[in-house]
Amino acid sequence: MQPLGPQQRADSWRQLATEQFDVVVIGGGVVGAGAALDAATRGLRVALVEARDYASGTSSRSSKMFHGGLRYLEQLEFGLVREALRERELALTTLAPHLVKPLKFLFPLTHRVWERPYIGAGIFLYDRMGGAKSVPAQKHLTRAGALRMVPGLKRSSLTGGISYYDTVVDDARHTMTVARTAAHYGAVVRTSTQVVGFLREADGVAGVRVRDTEDGSVIEVRGSAVINATGVWTDEIQALSRQRGRFRVRASKGVHIVVPRDRIVSDSAIILRTEKSVLFVIPWGNHWIIGTTDTDWNLDLAHPAATKADIDYILDHVNRVLVVPLTHDDIDGVYAGLRPLLAGESDETSKLSREHAVARVAPGLIAIAGGKYTTYRVMAEDAVDLAAEDIPTRIAPSITHKVPLVGADGYFALVNQTMSLAEEYGLHPYRVKHLLDRYGSMIDQVLEHAKNRPELLEPLTDAPRYLQVEAVYAVAAEGALHLEDILARRTRIAIEYSHRGVHCAEQVARLVAPLLGWDDETVDREVDIYRARVEAEILSQTQPDDESADALRVAAPEARAEILEPVPITR
Repeated sequence: MQPLGPQQRADSWRQLATEQFDVVVIGGGVVGAGAALDAATRGLRVALVEARDYASGTSSRSSKMFHGGLRYLEQLEFGLVREALRERELALTTLAPHLVKPLKFLFPLTHRVWERPYIGAGIFLYDRMGGAKSVPAQKHLTRAGALRMVPGLKRSSLTGGISYYDTVVDDARHTMTVARTAAHYGAVVRTSTQVVGFLREADGVAGVRVRDTEDGSVIEVRGSAVINATGVWTDEIQALSRQRGRFRVRASKGVHIVVPRDRIVSDSAIILRTEKSVLFVIPWGNHWIIGTTDTDWNLDLAHPAATKADIDYILDHVNRVLVVPLTHDDIDGVYAGLRPLLAGESDETSKLSREHAVARVAPGLIAIAGGKYTTYRVMAEDAVDLAAEDIPTRIAPSITHKVPLVGADGYFALVNQTMSLAEEYGLHPYRVKHLLDRYGSMIDQVLEHAKNRPELLEPLTDAPRYLQVEAVYAVAAEGALHLEDILARRTRIAIEYSHRGVHCAEQVARLVAPLLGWDDETVDREVDIYRARVEAEILSQTQPDDESADALRVAAPEARAEILEPVPITR
């Protein structure tokens, strides 16, 4: 298994500059990583470039579920739900069982007579479409039964309930793992590599010009087809290509809060209906993730800011049903992400389409946008299918439905060997289970880094859920280049601890400094930048509106010093 480490990064720059690719994918979110994997497993020569980090945009800031989209049944989007449930089943059983886990939900009923048969019929349809293959089917509960499952709910907030199953996933780890799998099958993948222009031949696109956002150097990458999989940046990349787009993308902001697990007494996740959409309460390790909001966003795309109003909206809605209300002081983490929605007639973002669109914008240039996290694999397949028109060689059909992600093979057997693994490595079985659910069958590669350094098997001092070796592995094998990559995405320390990673920033920086060639000055700069970004984020969450919150976030320094925002369009 080729690691995505500093040596691979140096080699990939040379490969990008000198090789001819069949497909060049722009965007390291789940759809871009999925497109790179799809193309590579069809035998194509593939390059994937990402301006920041894998999943640094939308793909690390979701509701952390591989779900069918129960609420889309009400919008009569049966095709989308059926497709999503098929993908959920694949992820649970074959593609990523180490990352995607079953999750029991309670749907509290609040109206007598009509609601139980109405919601029950919807969940029955959900189950029949594929939702109850590897997970139990729905179960109807009385009020007493529902309260036994979720004692933290007010008795007056429900008349009964229905339990059903969905899934939970660490979205950032999953996206990075898709990219690693693409690299495993031969794709050249590289982060901190920003597209700043397009190469043209006749009336079409023949590749891209990219800039290293670490040092500012620029090269040309030649490809028969370029896939724009940049999500909320789709229109910006479209403008850079100087080609007329076939669809528009609108950004909808979704905010989540993270609170300690003991603040809500419950044995299951909860789904709550709101006047606009739904609110999820998802178990996440020692925490609950609660969200989301759904509001239009027209400001900085890289760092959407949560406001006090967003947080108050979530607290207000969840507190309507909780016995013990949550306060701002209970919140350990907050994150905001942008959904790339296909612009429609309605002004309400919650009613814009979650269906995806793919278009051949010009010869050699494909754009894909919309959709939802769960259906990334289908979106990727559609994009590569369309790109086939511009690729001179014959293309095999997509096979990613039977290609497990790295770490999936052997995972179930290793779970059964948890006790013996714990004994072999001198770790508590709880630690082994934690590692298996993050790395799967690559656990031995992770722990290999501690072979001659047993101190790396100790937890991080101020983030004890993670071992020190995990920070080292993030850089050595998972492509992390900055503290933010490690604390916000390879681990989720930035949202799981009230200090947001500030207290362990220096420890992590010193652990990875030898691998990245950082001297003391660079370590100090990385820590200072990370602290400044966290301070700006926390302060933005006290602001009353998007504009004032965004101004604080935008003013914070960037770890990738040479990134261009926006990319200048040259004629």
